[in-house]
Amino acid sequence: MHPDNPQPRLIKQAAEALLSGELLAYPTDSGYALGCLLSNRDAVEKLRRLRGVGVKHPFTLLCHSISEASQYCLLNDQIFRIFKEFTPGPYTFIVPATKKVPKPAQGLKRKEVGIRIPEYPIVSALLQALGTPILSTTLWLADDEEPISCPTEIAHKTKGEVDLILDGGTSNDNPSTVVDLLGSKPIVIRAGLGDISPFE
Repeated sequence: MHPDNPQPRLIKQAAEALLSGELLAYPTDSGYALGCLLSNRDAVEKLRRLRGVGVKHPFTLLCHSISEASQYCLLNDQIFRIFKEFTPGPYTFIVPATKKVPKPAQGLKRKEVGIRIPEYPIVSALLQALGTPILSTTLWLADDEEPISCPTEIAHKTKGEVDLILDGGTSNDNPSTVVDLLGSKPIVIRAGLGDISPFE
């Protein structure tokens, strides 16, 4: 798949795969990720098994726009300003969740959610074609010491557990920067590809 101008035919095929309940691997602005639809329990369980995480581990919602994200998180003035300035981009923001957020994407207290609005042509086109968020996590397998950045290695290590791999070439293996926006001041939870200096 062309990394800068993804073919509409292939994007449509990937969207149809997600809608039919499949688990996908795809490139983002901060490396490869695993994702499925919010409502597909079998794919979510497969995702948990690959990551080696339990039911209390929250996943992220990848959204196409702030407007779409606003359906799943409560946007006060501060959060909206930060979203406007830093999305799309390599950040995951921990924000208050709405009742529309499914349990697999909620934090331990069931009141928070991680939101990503990525800046990468393939996943942006996929999200636009879907018209709904993707439940997502960094493609970091349970027994590995770092994320996988090569599609060939993804295919080899997942051994058929992933239904479709969107090959956008080798990517960086630096995950998104995670920033907690639940309090009065932003708190950097994980330093990644996104610049942390605006939040220090």
